[in-house]
Amino acid sequence: MPGDAHDAAVRDVASQLIAELTRRRMTIAVAESLTGGLLVAELVSVPGASAVVRGGVVAYATELKSTLLGVDAELLAQRSPIDPEVARQMAEGVRRRLGHDGMPADIGLATTGVAGPDPQDGHPVGEVWLGLAMEGRVEARGLTLGGDRASIRSVTVSESLMFVWERLMDRATE
Repeated sequence: MPGDAHDAAVRDVASQLIAELTRRRMTIAVAESLTGGLLVAELVSVPGASAVVRGGVVAYATELKSTLLGVDAELLAQRSPIDPEVARQMAEGVRRRLGHDGMPADIGLATTGVAGPDPQDGHPVGEVWLGLAMEGRVEARGLTLGGDRASIRSVTVSESLMFVWERLMDRATE
């Protein structure tokens, strides 16, 4: 799926998201595993992103999810990092840790999963979990993706951006 049209669509969503966060005076913080920094890079590629993007943490190694983001170490040991609760805890952890003036970031967004080429901890290539934390609402979304490593990582970035966009639009209608 990665290609010029997909890349342009992702840039468009990132631009719209940054504009909407700026309009609402909201901040976002990102915790990444399988995407390895691609998600926060997409956000900061948008001019003006510094007004709303607090930063990103790449917690690629399993233990960093616990030490940097506060994910329960027992949970990681029991279920592995490819888990919906791990994604939720990553999102909440990055939201707290990358806040400012004693307040958490408005939104915490997280990615964890298996990009391949091999399965990991009994989880198939393409199993991905996104975590989203905002205003007392912490949720996870599972994805089952096909394709090669680059494709899985690219689609995870676009799906993550859409996840936040959808929740912001849900909030606008509440």
